[in-house]
Amino acid sequence: MGSIPTPSGEQPADTPEAYVGLDERTAERQARSRGWTTVRALPPGAVITLEYVAGRINFEVRDHLVVRCWVG
Repeated sequence: MGSIPTPSGEQPADTPEAYVGLDERTAERQARSRGWTTVRALPPGAVITLEYVAGRINFEVRDHLVVRCWVG
């Protein structure tokens, strides 16, 4: 079995609030270009786990627009 990678704990220097109001596709492209390794888009009220994942940015999307954004 391979070793489990240890995350560096670092994430891109970015402002999650800057994604609010962008359409989902634009927000994803921008996030990936800024170095986010995982981009997750969720509908409002989605049931999710709350584990922290370094390098992940989360978008709450309503009608193809980002209405909330957070990291982890």
